[in-house]
Amino acid sequence: MPTKPKWQQLADHIRAQIESGELQPGDKLPSTAQLRAEHNISAGMVRQAILVLQTQGLVEGVHGLGVFVSDR
Repeated sequence: MPTKPKWQQLADHIRAQIESGELQPGDKLPSTAQLRAEHNISAGMVRQAILVLQTQGLVEGVHGLGVFVSDR
């Protein structure tokens, strides 16, 4: 079975944290730099993962402040 792309692995990881309650509505996600270092992936991969989560309504970006878990 082929492995998932790294951006998808990151999106799945953050989604699992949200679903488990580890990340609550209003919580700020780590910065792109932190996620890059933590998961050993490129900034583009982090952006792709965040974009997928935004499309799913799980997180929202606030310009100049960061990315936060959405209220459901």
